[in-house]
Amino acid sequence: MKGLDSLDWVVITAYFLILLAVAWWVIKQKQKNTEDYFLAGRNIGWFIVGASIFASNIGSEHVVGLAGNGAGDKMPLLIYELHAWIVLMLGWVFLPFYARSGVFTMPEFLEKRFDSRSRWVLSVVSLIAYILTKVSVTIYAGGVVVSALLGIPFWIGAVATVVLTGIYTVLGGMRAVVYTETIQAVVLVLGAGILTFLGLDAVGGWGELKETIGPEYFNMWRPNSDPDYPWLPLFITSTVVGIWYWCTDQVIVQRVLSAKNIKEGRRGSIFGALLKLMPVFLFLIPGVIALALKMQGKLHWDSPDEAFPVLMSNLMPSGLRGLVAAGLLAALMSSLASVFNSCSTLFTLDIYKKLRPEKPEEELVKTGRIATFFVVGLGLLWIPIITTLSDGLYEYLQNVQAYISPPIAAVFLLGIFYKRINANGAIATLIGGFIIGFGKLTLEIVKSSFTEGSFIYAIADINWLVFGAYFFALCIGIAVVVSMMYPAPSQAQLQGLTFGTISPEQRAENKASYNWVDIVTSVLIIAIVGYIMISFSTMAL
Repeated sequence: MKGLDSLDWVVITAYFLILLAVAWWVIKQKQKNTEDYFLAGRNIGWFIVGASIFASNIGSEHVVGLAGNGAGDKMPLLIYELHAWIVLMLGWVFLPFYARSGVFTMPEFLEKRFDSRSRWVLSVVSLIAYILTKVSVTIYAGGVVVSALLGIPFWIGAVATVVLTGIYTVLGGMRAVVYTETIQAVVLVLGAGILTFLGLDAVGGWGELKETIGPEYFNMWRPNSDPDYPWLPLFITSTVVGIWYWCTDQVIVQRVLSAKNIKEGRRGSIFGALLKLMPVFLFLIPGVIALALKMQGKLHWDSPDEAFPVLMSNLMPSGLRGLVAAGLLAALMSSLASVFNSCSTLFTLDIYKKLRPEKPEEELVKTGRIATFFVVGLGLLWIPIITTLSDGLYEYLQNVQAYISPPIAAVFLLGIFYKRINANGAIATLIGGFIIGFGKLTLEIVKSSFTEGSFIYAIADINWLVFGAYFFALCIGIAVVVSMMYPAPSQAQLQGLTFGTISPEQRAENKASYNWVDIVTSVLIIAIVGYIMISFSTMAL
């Protein structure tokens, strides 16, 4: 793998100087209270919201892991990158309820819809989930990228990027995060787009790529008898994970909550959905190209997760190589910054403020900054576990999310669509789901210690996609059955928080927040998603 030369370093240095200048400008703005620090004063426009949604989603784990899927015959996992239609759900379905409730966090919304118990449980589960998925995976991927690009030991690269990102996140809060993420999104798209173009040229074009790999390689739909990626469980579980991630997760939803109003937040989600269509072409296809070049004898790499950095270092000319390297570092930093800020928001507002309600706003901002450091440390400790769960970084991420998301997705969906669900049904689903999900995760980690053929081994060995689908159905059942055993919530408690309790005034206000352009753009995005799903099948190719 080729190293970076002087011009590459000039480009990377220039990029970071611009980034730090923007961060410094934001840091100098006064942040008097929690709304300023955690939600950027609720004054962000749609373009910044959409770019921030995209940048906080596309981290190094996507760049490295998605390209690894393309290079490692895991095309079915492409479905997780076709969730633009679920991003639209955030703006069209969920955002009006969140905005009307005036909440800062998702646990706070559950407290308004159900009770304080749900807020406590979701706060704790979310923080644990961030450490298991977002923090540790992003740090791990960042270490891989930085060590590959700069030729330094993995741990030094991982810790260095964490420290740099943590500094401006802690000092600048949400406003620093969203503005720097906008710059990072532009750099990432530009750099990866150039790499895809050069890669196709190097392999001999799209036709030669299909010829080298074989048309069947591109098929993302496998029969239900497939032991790894049966299509129906894949579709169900990926949708559940998508609803949890895009519509109820603090990291993403915090971006639309920082918008000036519902109109700007919805348009931000539509723009974010449009950007979400790009990773297939920017990251997955380069992985396939790297495999084709390896088969043609023009490239060498050992692990599929190395495909993107190796392709970049060998194909990109001097200067552009530095731009893509900056894009990779941007992806890492934007994801880390998003998670750091959201973790501190959850801890400060949903845990610390509940325990110390008398604390002034300045003290809460200070607490949020301190909380970031503890989350980072726990994420670093979890990294060694990642390699025991999966041979691919991206698959590990989706694997763990399949065990975390079903109870949360079930509670939010039923909470908004079904007014009969009450606090007891919600808390039973969250706690029961938490125990079941982490029980399965634990069994999977220690599976090798069980006797093959035993009952407990069989449970541990259940395909994660199949388990995720049944797990979601079980969570729906728990919520409905337990709710029916207790009285229904009062109309006053539910006012404006479910579809069945929206007032005529609220309906009119929501209708006035969009126009035909928003509708047409949304329909177009859904059509593109459908076209890609059909295109990536053996019959279509």
